[in-house]
Amino acid sequence: MDYEPYGNGMNDEDAGPRVTIRRSNRTTIDFVLSNTSLALANSLRRTMLAEIPTLAVDLVEIHANTSVLADEFLAHRLGLIPLSARDIDKLLYGRDCTCDDFCDNCACFLRLNAVNRNSDENMKIFARDLTLETRDGRPVEPWPAGHNAGMDGEQELPTRGQPIIMDEGQKGPLICQLRKGQELRVRCIAKKGIAKEHSKWAPTAAIGFEYDPHNKLRHTQLWYEANAKEEWPLTANADWEEPPQEGQRFEYEAEPDSFYINLEGTGVMPPDSVMHNGIRTLQEKLANVIKGLSDEGDAGVPNGMGGGSPMDGVMNGGGTAYGNQTAYGGGMSAYGGGVGGQSAYGGNMGAFSSYGGAATPYGGYRG
Repeated sequence: MDYEPYGNGMNDEDAGPRVTIRRSNRTTIDFVLSNTSLALANSLRRTMLAEIPTLAVDLVEIHANTSVLADEFLAHRLGLIPLSARDIDKLLYGRDCTCDDFCDNCACFLRLNAVNRNSDENMKIFARDLTLETRDGRPVEPWPAGHNAGMDGEQELPTRGQPIIMDEGQKGPLICQLRKGQELRVRCIAKKGIAKEHSKWAPTAAIGFEYDPHNKLRHTQLWYEANAKEEWPLTANADWEEPPQEGQRFEYEAEPDSFYINLEGTGVMPPDSVMHNGIRTLQEKLANVIKGLSDEGDAGVPNGMGGGSPMDGVMNGGGTAYGNQTAYGGGMSAYGGGVGGQSAYGGNMGAFSSYGGAATPYGGYRG
């Protein structure tokens, strides 16, 4: 089916980019992006990979750990558990919130209390054992089944912050195992972020990308031993384009205009939502560039040279497009916030970043 929410509403083939969704399920989407350039198609792919906000555990408070796994190891594993990004637009970035540390407006809180008291067999701890709660420890009520919220298809997602469980046993990823007498008590703080900051925020596991399946443009040189056609079978995407005719003249100025994209999500949001959010995020980035190039700042000079462009701080050594001084939040660097500042990765004394690592002078742990 054709999906054109971002065009001008015209059905003309040259009206602008078109998205044709061929197949879609809970985790993957296969679509064709046509009437556009290779540069824009690749920009959309990179945006979907790295710039769509999701939710992931960013700080782990270890209250008790007598398992065989080190605290940093556990924090890293907890940080990689996929969490529901339902209604993620309503959650603030930590750098944009007015709270002193973290609150229900900028974070989600998960607690894990497990102990093997009497069993001689190892007790396995899974992601399903994590319970969602508020900042003050009250349990969070789950969304009603089928309740719609925010983005398209989100009615299938659990409450924001809950682990995504997709295996047949409905257990989720294995966190650790406890022998008799061992205990694990932790509190996880999940925050909003993008994969440019850390891959744990990536909404996609992989994105396949192909164009010109018949290789009419000669962008790819096919190595072969005897017969290229036999050794390089065509993909299913070749059925969507006319094959080259025998003796057809090579058009060296031709450019690709149809791109076959297969997106595999991690389950934190529906794959079509990843696509829609990628298009929206790319539009916003392009709008900021156009605004910075066309408008003039307060001083009457072009933006980016002292004016009011969103990128003005970057070009003049100030903040980044993500806010404040670094892509990771406030402070003079990604590891600290000025004199006596606190690491963006660390926390209070005894807290562990999900990146793992050793203690910092600021009282947390970072990698």
